[in-house]
Amino acid sequence: MNYQPTILVIDDDPDNFDVIETLLCHENYHFNYASSGIKALDRLDTIAPDIILLDVMMPDMNGIEVCRRIKTNPNWRHIPIIMVTALSSKEDLARCLDTGADDFLSKPVNGIELRARIRSLLRIKQQYDALQASLQIRQDMSNMIVHDLRNPLTSIMLSCEMLKLTDLAELQQKKIKQIGIASKHLESLIDSLLIMAKLEAGHMLLNLTDVDLITMTEMVVSDIQPMASQRRIELISHLPDSQKFIKLDSSLFRRVLDNLLMNAIKFSPKDSKIVVEIDYPSHIDAIIRVIDRGPGVSQELKQRIFDKYEVGSFFADVKQTGLGLAFCKMAVEAHGGTIYISDNQPRGSIFTVEISS
Repeated sequence: MNYQPTILVIDDDPDNFDVIETLLCHENYHFNYASSGIKALDRLDTIAPDIILLDVMMPDMNGIEVCRRIKTNPNWRHIPIIMVTALSSKEDLARCLDTGADDFLSKPVNGIELRARIRSLLRIKQQYDALQASLQIRQDMSNMIVHDLRNPLTSIMLSCEMLKLTDLAELQQKKIKQIGIASKHLESLIDSLLIMAKLEAGHMLLNLTDVDLITMTEMVVSDIQPMASQRRIELISHLPDSQKFIKLDSSLFRRVLDNLLMNAIKFSPKDSKIVVEIDYPSHIDAIIRVIDRGPGVSQELKQRIFDKYEVGSFFADVKQTGLGLAFCKMAVEAHGGTIYISDNQPRGSIFTVEISS
């Protein structure tokens, strides 16, 4: 059975829908009609159109506003929109295109032009759908492979713990310890990838509880202190005196703090300081800052440093996967917060997390 593309016509005049349906009667299309922009937006997920023919001049909500709402919604923005308008000035047409419209038709609608423009945009839509399907298959395969890595890794970690209990020479014990550390690091990467996949797919359900952010930060600093001491880096905490509980997913947010501090340690020079600050301003729940004296981040890199697999500048002896900061951004935004980077004067970076429930 041949696939029937779905066309949604949004127009307050049903006669205009009849005209379009007549002009396209010999094409293999399935038609839907909405008499207003509000009704169309309410039904858009149900209809799932392949293309939208949108009238500009409508009461209550005009076509330009409808187009803007569709194109700003990440679930709908891929749907091609043809604006159908009696307006002829270049300024009006430019407004339609600036709002996100993909094409436009002038009234009265010409049948040949209508069919040609619809076919053109449907070809683009089909190419987009094929690309998205291909990317989804690749993502599903990647997630499956990452998930399946857990079993052999668990076996390695268990065997490593058993070997620690045996009578081995000092050099062998040292190598076993290195295997254990590397396995823990790999386990953390696998967990991050799986959590990020859930966050990207919108399948991550946050387990929100009342969390004392000060206690959590103190625990993170204490756990990471040995790593900092090894690099002769001093960790300094500036924390409020008053206690305040915030709704957070404790384990997820703990990983955010871990990543930010470990990232700061990796890029900070020896014999430097890293400061962790927490403020409880009146307008939001909390502000967390991790301040380092590292090399800093260029203005260009600030725009993409939170992207997945973005590793920024290369530094010798520093392992970079491009996952830590991407994970932080997804986890913070899942909590309704924001994360950003600014310069620390005279040298270094300030990573700031703002949480507002």
